[in-house]
Amino acid sequence: MTFNRFIALILVISLSPLTLADGNSIGKIYHPYVQLLEKEIEYAMLYQRDNDTAIESGFRHQLGYGQALSDTFFVEAYIIAEDTYGEGSKVEAFELELKWQLTEQGELDNDWGLLFELENEREDNIWEASTTLIALHEWEQWILTNNFSVIYEAGSTIDNEFEAAYSGQLRYRNTASFEPAIELFQSQDTSAIGPMATGLVRLGGGKKLFWEFGVLIGVNDDTPDTNWKLNLEYEFQ
Repeated sequence: MTFNRFIALILVISLSPLTLADGNSIGKIYHPYVQLLEKEIEYAMLYQRDNDTAIESGFRHQLGYGQALSDTFFVEAYIIAEDTYGEGSKVEAFELELKWQLTEQGELDNDWGLLFELENEREDNIWEASTTLIALHEWEQWILTNNFSVIYEAGSTIDNEFEAAYSGQLRYRNTASFEPAIELFQSQDTSAIGPMATGLVRLGGGKKLFWEFGVLIGVNDDTPDTNWKLNLEYEFQ
């Protein structure tokens, strides 16, 4: 099988008519790149607030450490905690990720990658395994990043099933320290869109701080009205 046919097959699988993923799918949008010797400490926060009391408001925190295994593979592990009103903070899940950079930057019209994720929710012992096709396209000052995910959930308290989700970001290359963007998330119980701002601060000695902040507006009844998103990545070698 040629590389182009392999990519086409993955794309067909990712876009096949599966059930859309349930639960809130707002999170990180992944780029396909891996830097040799790179290490990373990451913190992500999502604050959700809704006028409908049927939807819980609160914080979701994610703390991770990752490092490159080679110039094409990157592995990262996360601890995920939630802080909901009336219940306090507790660790909800653990997650392990492996990213595979498929093409060199600029080699094709799109830069391609694959992301493999395995997550375990502690309280209900639900396992979730997913594969995400990453496609990044640049033209002039614009960068479009697409994440197409196929997900399998299994556990004693849910129906075992395949699902699908999509997330995308359109970013304007302004300056390295400030780039405006707009993001979109779509799954069974999530439909949200909103403005973001991203930037990169170089700290010297190969150290960098990547930041991202913005708000996504829920556009269906199952998504919280406002979703504030913060992501910080400290990269070093």
